[in-house]
Amino acid sequence: MRAAGRAVRARLRDRIAASDPGLLRLTAGLRTVGAIVLTLAVLSLLGADVHLLVAGAMAAMVATFAIREKQLGAQAVTLALGLPVALASVSLGAVLNTRLVVGDVFFVVLIFCAVYGRRFGDRGTALGLIGFQVYFLSLFVGATVDTLPELCGAMALAFCSSALMRFAVVPATPTGVLLRLRLAFRARLAQLVSAQVELLDAPADEMDKALAAVREGTARLHETAMMIQGRLEEGTPDESAARLVQRRIADAEIAAERLGLLLLTARSAERADTLTLHLPGAPAPSLSGPAVPDEAGATLRRDLRALHALVLRAGSGDTGTGLAHVRNRLLGYRDEENLPPASAAVQDVFRGIGESARAVLGLRIALDGPQDESDDSPATARSREELDAEDAAIDGGEEADQEEQRGLRRPTTRAAVQVAVGSSLAIVGGELLSTQRWYWAVLTCWIVFLNTASTGEILVKGYRRLLGTVFGVVAGILLAGLVGTHTWTAFALVLVLIFAMFYSAPLSYTLMSFFVTAMLGLLYTLLHTYSLDVLVLRIEETALGAACGVVAAALVLPVRTDRRTDELLGTVLERLAEVTEAAVGQLSGGPADELLDKARDLDQALADLRAATQPLIHPVTPLRTRRHTARYVVALLETCAYHARTLAATAELLPTHPSIAADPRLRGAAGRTVRNIETIAVRVADEHAGAQVETGPSIASLLGSDAGTPRYGRITDRVLRHLERLDEAVVGLARPLGVPVAAPKG
Repeated sequence: MRAAGRAVRARLRDRIAASDPGLLRLTAGLRTVGAIVLTLAVLSLLGADVHLLVAGAMAAMVATFAIREKQLGAQAVTLALGLPVALASVSLGAVLNTRLVVGDVFFVVLIFCAVYGRRFGDRGTALGLIGFQVYFLSLFVGATVDTLPELCGAMALAFCSSALMRFAVVPATPTGVLLRLRLAFRARLAQLVSAQVELLDAPADEMDKALAAVREGTARLHETAMMIQGRLEEGTPDESAARLVQRRIADAEIAAERLGLLLLTARSAERADTLTLHLPGAPAPSLSGPAVPDEAGATLRRDLRALHALVLRAGSGDTGTGLAHVRNRLLGYRDEENLPPASAAVQDVFRGIGESARAVLGLRIALDGPQDESDDSPATARSREELDAEDAAIDGGEEADQEEQRGLRRPTTRAAVQVAVGSSLAIVGGELLSTQRWYWAVLTCWIVFLNTASTGEILVKGYRRLLGTVFGVVAGILLAGLVGTHTWTAFALVLVLIFAMFYSAPLSYTLMSFFVTAMLGLLYTLLHTYSLDVLVLRIEETALGAACGVVAAALVLPVRTDRRTDELLGTVLERLAEVTEAAVGQLSGGPADELLDKARDLDQALADLRAATQPLIHPVTPLRTRRHTARYVVALLETCAYHARTLAATAELLPTHPSIAADPRLRGAAGRTVRNIETIAVRVADEHAGAQVETGPSIASLLGSDAGTPRYGRITDRVLRHLERLDEAVVGLARPLGVPVAAPKG
C-alpha cells in the first residue's frame, strides 16, 4: 500500500511539474493570494471600511506581481524602493483627483516615465509598474486628501504582507526554482517518450494525432530547456556547474528529438522529413505497414517503455539492480554488435534509444552527482568515461556585448512615446464616455503595449483583451447576482479569480482578461457601485483603449509587423550561420568555440521570431497565404536550428571521444550552406539584392563518402546526415522568402 501511494504521489508530482515548469505559476498565484489574505485580515481586525480593504488588496497584488528579479536580495531592494514610489503615487492621485487638466497631464507623464523605465531592467520595469498601478488604484477607489493617511497605511501594510509572503511563507530561491525546472524537464522528457511509444503503435487513421502529440511534446521540452537556460547563471554556484547542466539538458533534448524522427522514419515508407516534426498540422508521412513488425518490434516497444521508466527515475534518487540492468541493456545499443536483427531504419531507432539512455545517464549525474558504478556493464562504464571526459573539458566563456540602439530607435523610448500619445487619446475619449471611469480606457491602452513590439502584436493583444473582457462581463454579472451583499463571500471569490488570473496568465491572455474582468465585477459589488451599465461601460472603455493603442502604434513611430519580423528573421539567420560555421569549423579541426552558447542564442532568437509572427498566424488573420507562409518559414527555421544544435553538440565531443575525429574536408563541403544562409539574410534585409542561393551535389558526394564509410564511425553518417538536412532546409527557405535559386552547375 505504501509503495502504491508513493507511486501515485510521484505520478501526480510529475504531472504538476510538467504542466507548470518550476511551479512558477503556482508560486505566483499562492504568493499573491497569500499577500492579499494577510492584508485583508489585518485591515479587518483594525476595522477598516470596504474602500480601504479593496485598496489594500489591490496594493498587495501590485506589490507582489511587479517584482520580477530572480535573486532574493535584488527583490528586497526593489520592494523597498517600491513602497515610497507607491506612497508618492497614491498621494499625487489623491491630490490631483479633482483637478481635471493637471491630473490628466500628470497621468500621461507618469505613463511615459513608467514605460521608459523599462530600459533600466527589471527594477525600472517594476517601479514603473508600481507607480502606474497605484495611481490607477487611487482613481478606482476615489482617493481623497482626507483618506490619504489611511490609504498610505494600507499601502505600507500591503508591501509588508507581500514581503512576508515572498521571503518567508512562499520563498523561491534561484537554486530552488532551477531544481524544480530540472524536474519539470525530466517529467516532460518522460511525456515525450510516452508519446513516441504511442507513435510506434498508432494505426494509420490515428497517425496524425500521434504525430501531433510528439510534435507538442517536443515543443514543450524545448520550452523547458529554454527556461532552464534563462536561470542557470543565478541558480548554479559557478560557471562550470552552469555549463555542465546546460550541456546535459542540450544532450537530452537533442537525443529525444532525434529519437522521435527515427521512430517516424521506421514507421514510414521512406525517410521522414525533419520538417514534419516542426510544422504544425503537417500530415504524417505514408506508412510502410501497420506497425514495426516481428520480434524486433516487440523488443523495441519493451525498450521504449524501459527508457520511459529510466527517464522518470533519473534525478529521483532511486537506485537498484533493476534500474542498473535496464540502463545497461539500453546503453548496450550504442555498440553495433548488440543491435537486434532488423531493418536499417529499425536498428537506427535502437541506436537512438542507446543515445537517449546515455543522455539520461548524463542528466542523472548532473542532478544527483556521482552514482554507484558496481553494476555497470562495459558499455555503461564507457559511457561514464565519456561523460567524465566531457565534464572535465567544460570551461566558462564570456558573452559579447551587443550594440545598443539610442534615441527614438531605442524600443523603450519609442514605446514610451507611443503609449503616452495613445493614453492621451484614451483620456479624451474615455472622459467623453464617462467622467467617472475614463481610466479604464487608459489602463487598456497601457496594457496592450506591455511586452509588444509591433503594430500587429498590439492589435492582437487588444483583440484578446476585448474578447476576454466581454466574456468576463457576463461572468461578473452572474457572480454579482450570486454574491449580493455578502462581503466576505465576494472577497473569497475575488481571491479565487486572482489566483486563476496569475495561473493562467502565461497560457492565455484572453483567459487572464476574463478573470480580471470577472474580479472587477465583484469589486464593484463590494464598493456598491455595481450595475449593468458599469460593466457595459467597461467593455466600451476597453474597446476604446485598445483602439487608441493601435492608432498610436500605427501612426507614431510605427514598427510594422513585417519590418519587425524581417529584423528578427535576419537575426535568426545570422545566429544560424554563426552556429553552423563554428560547428563545421570545429568538426574540420579548427579551434574550440562556445558552441552551446551560440546554439542557445539561436534558440532565443528563434523564440523571439516565433512570438513576433503571432499576428501573422492568428486565426482571424484574413491573409491566409501569408499565414501559411509564416508557419512554414518558422517550421523550416526550427528544423535548421535542430540540425545546427546537433552539429554543435557533436563538435563539442571531439576532444573527448576517440570515435569522433575531425575531417578537414567538411569546411569546404559545408561552405555552400553557410553562404546560402548569408545570401538569404542579405535578401531579407534588401529585397532588391541580386544574390542567389546555390544548389549542387550532396555534401556526402562532395566528401566522397557515399559508400565505404562505416556507420556511426568517426565523422561519417550522422554528421553528414545533419549537414545534408540542414543544406536542404536552407535551400527550402529560399522559395517562401522569394530568394532566387541558381540552377545546379553542370
